[in-house]
This record gives sequence, C-alpha cells and structure tokens, in this order.
Amino acid sequence: MSTMKNSSDLQLMDPPAAVSLFGQVKWSWIWLIMRLYLGYSWIMSGWGKITNPAWMQGGEALKGFWERAVLIPEAPARPAIAFDWYRQFLQGMLDAGAYTWFSKLVVFGELLVGIALVLGLFTGVAAFFGGFLNWNFMMAGTASTNPVLFTFAILLILAWKTAGWWGLDRWVLPLLGTPWQPGRVFKKK
Repeated sequence: MSTMKNSSDLQLMDPPAAVSLFGQVKWSWIWLIMRLYLGYSWIMSGWGKITNPAWMQGGEALKGFWERAVLIPEAPARPAIAFDWYRQFLQGMLDAGAYTWFSKLVVFGELLVGIALVLGLFTGVAAFFGGFLNWNFMMAGTASTNPVLFTFAILLILAWKTAGWWGLDRWVLPLLGTPWQPGRVFKKK
C-alpha cells in the first residue's frame, strides 16, 4: 500500500467503462447515431424557422414566445418560468425589442449547430451550443423534446474526442488541435 505525502499526490481515475465509452474509437458508432439524430433535429427546427416570416421578418414569433413565457398566471396555476431572474432577463429582452435581431440568431444558431453535428465538425462545441439552446428553451418553460436533446448534447460533449470520428473531426482536430494542445498547423517547427 502506498502512502500519500500530501493531497497533491492524489489522482482520481475515471471509471474504466466511461474511459472506454467516451474515449475509444470503437464506440464512435453510438455517437454517430446520436449526433446525426441531434443534428437532423436542429436542422429541421432551424429550417422551419428560416422559412417562417414571423421568425425572419421582425421576430414576432420569438416575441410571442417570450411574452407567453414571462406571464404570471393567477393562482393556482404556475408560471412557465420557475426562476425570477430568468423571467427578468426575458422581460428585459422584450423591453429592449431584442426579439427583432435575436430571432435570427436563434434560427441561424440552430442551423449551424445542426450542420456541424451532421458533418461531425467541432462536435463537442456544437453539442455545447445545442445544449445551451435546449437549456434556454427549458428555462422559458418549454419541455417538448428539449430534455432528451439536452441529455444527448451532454453525452456528445463528454464523448467529444470520438463523437466526430465518423465525420470531419477525424481530420480537423489533429490539424487544428485544442486550446490546450495545438495541432499540426500550429506546432512550432
């Protein structure tokens, strides 16, 4: 039995099943299926909005969504938003008229997340932003498929090293690298 001299000697290890599932290429087929499903969902959602004038011309669809979300119904009904700080945030966005430009940000964000996931390009980053969109929709009181899509996004973030193996990440990540490990393009010779 080894003894530790101080707490800095302690190194906690990940469970072997998690190391395998999230870090080995042999499981990348699971992430491919999840990635394509999630990407397709985002593309279809964004496409439905980009072809809708209420989203693209003035943001009336987003304005209506925010207005319904910030309503506080009479008791015993519960408001859609459980956290006052988030209601205040949305009310501030409404008061500033931010829905006029923010609706386009939502539309193009959904499309870009979907395209990146389908292509397997910067999969972990795309999954993060997709999960962030899902989180915001849930915070505004919309359940729908958001909890499932959010869960898939979290799993793809955890599997970022292999989730894009059957996609562009297989070639792009070794070239560009990560913020903590530069790729071949950025290595000093």
